[in-house]
Amino acid sequence: MSLFYNEEGHFWRNTITRMVLVIVTVGIIVWAMPREEGQRFRYDVGKPWMYGSFIASFDFPIYKTDEAMKAEQDSLMAEFQPYFNFRADTGEKEVKRFLSDFREGLPGLPIQFVPLIADRLSRLYQAGIMSTPEYNEVFKDSTTMVRVVSGNSGRSETMSCIYSTLSAYEQLFLDERIAPHRVILSKCNLTNYIEPNLVYDKTRSDTEKSDLLSSIPPASGMVMSGQKIIDRGDIVNDYTYRVLNSFEREVKRRNDSSDQIASTLVGQVLFVGIMVFIFTSYLLLFRRDYFDKPRSIAMLYVLITLFPVVLSLFMSHNFLSVYIIPFAMVPIFVRVFMDSRTAFTTHVTMVLICAAAVKYQYEFIIIQLVSGFVAIYTLRELLRRAQVFKTALLVTVASALVYFSLQMMQDNDILKMDQEMYVHFVVNGVLLLLAYPLMYIIEKTFGFVSNVTLFELSNTNRGLLRDLSEIAPGTFQHSITVGNLAAEIANKIGANSLLVRTGALYHDIGKMANPVFFTENQAGVNPHKNMPLRESARLVISHVTEGVRMAEKANLPQIIKDFILTHHGAGMTKYFYIQYQNEHPDEEVDATPFSYPGPNPFTREQAILMIADGVEAASRSLSEYTEESISKLVNKIIDGDVADGYFKECPITFRDLAIAKLVLIERLKAIYHTRIQYPELKKDDDGAKAATAPAS
Repeated sequence: MSLFYNEEGHFWRNTITRMVLVIVTVGIIVWAMPREEGQRFRYDVGKPWMYGSFIASFDFPIYKTDEAMKAEQDSLMAEFQPYFNFRADTGEKEVKRFLSDFREGLPGLPIQFVPLIADRLSRLYQAGIMSTPEYNEVFKDSTTMVRVVSGNSGRSETMSCIYSTLSAYEQLFLDERIAPHRVILSKCNLTNYIEPNLVYDKTRSDTEKSDLLSSIPPASGMVMSGQKIIDRGDIVNDYTYRVLNSFEREVKRRNDSSDQIASTLVGQVLFVGIMVFIFTSYLLLFRRDYFDKPRSIAMLYVLITLFPVVLSLFMSHNFLSVYIIPFAMVPIFVRVFMDSRTAFTTHVTMVLICAAAVKYQYEFIIIQLVSGFVAIYTLRELLRRAQVFKTALLVTVASALVYFSLQMMQDNDILKMDQEMYVHFVVNGVLLLLAYPLMYIIEKTFGFVSNVTLFELSNTNRGLLRDLSEIAPGTFQHSITVGNLAAEIANKIGANSLLVRTGALYHDIGKMANPVFFTENQAGVNPHKNMPLRESARLVISHVTEGVRMAEKANLPQIIKDFILTHHGAGMTKYFYIQYQNEHPDEEVDATPFSYPGPNPFTREQAILMIADGVEAASRSLSEYTEESISKLVNKIIDGDVADGYFKECPITFRDLAIAKLVLIERLKAIYHTRIQYPELKKDDDGAKAATAPAS
């Protein structure tokens, strides 16, 4: 009863966990998706209208484009005259100060030069003097006008009649009576008496500027209710684009924004929820092994969440082009770590979710689906770095060709096609090369092992395998032979041959702790002869736990540690167990000290390793190597494993086992060079024997 409740509790816990994962996935995607007020159509100049016939449901103005408004504003502002206040007291004060400072005359000049220069200063102040920075900012050419306000009256003046503080100083010396004495006068610091008397009136200028800009009408026409704007398939031209923009702008103005956002949000939640539900249903119905593994399902949901979020950020912030995002990474990762069918389903789900946020859904979906197909087809197995480069190149070419074909169907003028898109495809291909280093992060985060990692682990010249070859050479040779046998079986039944070969190389690494206690490492001396049977069994069994300890110390992946744990399953050291029973016939023998810790194999690759390991080890004890003896041995070992229930939790089939038997028989015959048995000579009626042919 307690077991039933535990299983039921585990079921509900897993169910709730996955429901939360689905809800969180939908929530994150919807949170990131852009939400614009009003009705959202996707269109652009030169593109076909993808919706039905569009008829105006109310009257609305045709708003000018931003460019047109900017041009009119620039034209109007070219005629704008900024306001400057004329301060007469400034000139009077500075002239009086000059006369006071030089009442005894200018040094080195006659006394009559004082009233002469004072008169010149008065004339400059009457014309108007601006600060040099303001003058340079306002002055465009000699026809530039400003409004000079004096009291309650104002007048327009050309900039050519007004001076800056710098030009006013130069103007002093244009008088032919003063010019010859410039050197002497420069010592008098006459610039101290030149101050701006035209001061910019910001308030009045801004008011006038606003009035001018507000006089520009924002619209240049009207669309009447019931008027057809565009039909399905029509190409959007500049005018239609402006009309459609005006309609959406008017809808935003008329409708309550909070209601619109709520409606958009509900639609996005429904759409994303449906897509994620369909994807979850696929996993539940067709890939239950992935669905039941937390890390596998976590990786899949992270991928279908991450890329829509990135795309939504691009769209919300109008950042670059969404076509530079390497969406093909998703099918690459899923294909490498899982299978092509799941890669295709994941990619389609992710692309459809992304399409809800992009502008040109049809074009986006087609290009991304094709790039995903190419990625899946060209990266069936990741064995070399060059394969990622090849895939990135082919994805780039395929995307460009599909886009070119779509453009040709819409506009046959090649010169008018958007050439910038091909740059985006090239950038996408370059970013796709990051799939190779990112694969390492995926492995470490979600506990997967790629073929590249398996190749690195199977290098016998480094790490534990090098130590095994030096410390226990017999075990090392046994592991290589078992790996070859297991890999051939895996190839025949469609299992992962690289994985099972790598697992076989490590399955007996625990024997390095006590190599002499295993027959393949003994040289005529068997230390078990003088040991208690329980102790012998303990030492033999310990190679499993020692192997796991060494694997953990070397940071080997869990999938390799599983091979170490399961290659004997929950079996027994039958040699010591049976011998102990024979020596203690009257004792009820406890099988626990003679049993391996297990568990039994739970993948086809682990079952293959158990079979190959058992058959290869047992084949060494054959007294003769004939086809009959080898066949008998192989069938006995495999049938015994099946009878003992080692494969009950493993998806291996009877057909797989039959193929494994044939492979092992043929391989062992080749290893031990068996020959056909020659027929025995039958006696004739007289008892004589016929001569047998000599063996060659």
